Amino acid sequence: MTDMVQSTAAPSVGRVSDAYRWTQLAVGVAAMVMIANYQYGWTFFVPDIQKKFGWDRASIQWAFTLFVLFETWLVPVEGWFVDKYGPRIVVLVGGVLCAIGWAINAQATSLNGYYLGMIIAGIGAGGVYGTCVGNALKWFPDKRGLAAGITAAGFGAGSALTVAPIQAMIKDSGFQTTFLYFGLGQGIIICILAFFLLAPKAGQVPNVVANAALVQSRRNYQPTEVLRQPIFWLMYFMFVIVGAGGLMVTANLKPIAADWKVDNVPVTLMAVTMTAVTFAATIDRVLNGLTRPFFGWISDMIGRENTMFIAFGMEGFGIWMLYLWGHDPVWFVLLSGFVFFAWGEIYSLFPSTCTDTFGAKFATTNAGLLYTAKGTAALLVPVANYMQQSSGTWDSVFIIAAGANILASLLAILLLKPWRKVVVAKSTV
Repeated sequence: MTDMVQSTAAPSVGRVSDAYRWTQLAVGVAAMVMIANYQYGWTFFVPDIQKKFGWDRASIQWAFTLFVLFETWLVPVEGWFVDKYGPRIVVLVGGVLCAIGWAINAQATSLNGYYLGMIIAGIGAGGVYGTCVGNALKWFPDKRGLAAGITAAGFGAGSALTVAPIQAMIKDSGFQTTFLYFGLGQGIIICILAFFLLAPKAGQVPNVVANAALVQSRRNYQPTEVLRQPIFWLMYFMFVIVGAGGLMVTANLKPIAADWKVDNVPVTLMAVTMTAVTFAATIDRVLNGLTRPFFGWISDMIGRENTMFIAFGMEGFGIWMLYLWGHDPVWFVLLSGFVFFAWGEIYSLFPSTCTDTFGAKFATTNAGLLYTAKGTAALLVPVANYMQQSSGTWDSVFIIAAGANILASLLAILLLKPWRKVVVAKSTV
């Protein structure tokens, strides 16, 4: 197995240039951009699927939940393959599965057909996501938060440029043709990018520079050991409760806008005019991407938990304000953007915190274990839809989501921070 960590023994190869490392990161980002629509583009298909087949929204959204479940819960298995065989084969297979998944959606005439298509696309997207984030963590032990953030930004912001084209193609050619063309196109590009991905060998990456704000373990925990660590389950719980709110908004952005009657209202900001839902979706994707390297970079300087406290607190406030003011189309655009900016950083903060705590050798697998929390959070998306259907409003969903983020913010600073110091101190003795 390729050893991904620095050893006290003489390195087997020399240091590579920073340009080489950044090129590897760029390939990973490009692959992440290609899988972004499988998650973030889904919301645009839901109204047309509902209109064509007459299924209730909650039933349709189970396809989104199944996508996220299979995108996340298999990442540890895919991560094991990456740690053992390298990143190339996993991303190649992932690209093929992504293409097949949306090709199935293009032909589906039953709910089970969409469920199957999104499951296959989820397995493929998860393989690409887990591989690229894990590779970034390994290539950049000295800038772990920033590297994971830039890579995750590809996924968060990658669909921004295709918001308008996807909506236009759905309108002009139908949602089934759109599934087929975008699915095949993105899958093929992922397969091409796979051939350029490499994992670092021992000695190719720099040693970590000591930083009092960053608590990093010198021990490499096996994945089976990580699962026995109570602090891992605290991080998992925090990931779930923060992740659920953002996924709920991601899956239901257009339905929420429609329920609040702002979806087709023109909004003009910075001399640009679009309908509220298109404007919101575009800004959301950009800010959801920017937040990942931004807060990752911040966390490299002031520490992971301090950054979590700030970001999760912002998210709780943002969700609450969107609930209060989101019925106005301009505020809907601005506050949904704020919500995504305060949410997306979980995909840089949690992987880097996990690797800081449990070491870099099995980073892809261990970060993948933690990433399954996103799948667990996705199970709450249909719950939110059922709550909305039974009450006729989104009130309770927004209130619970805001409260969950405030709780996570407090847990980061009051429990995770002091506990992690003790765990890392014990692991370095």
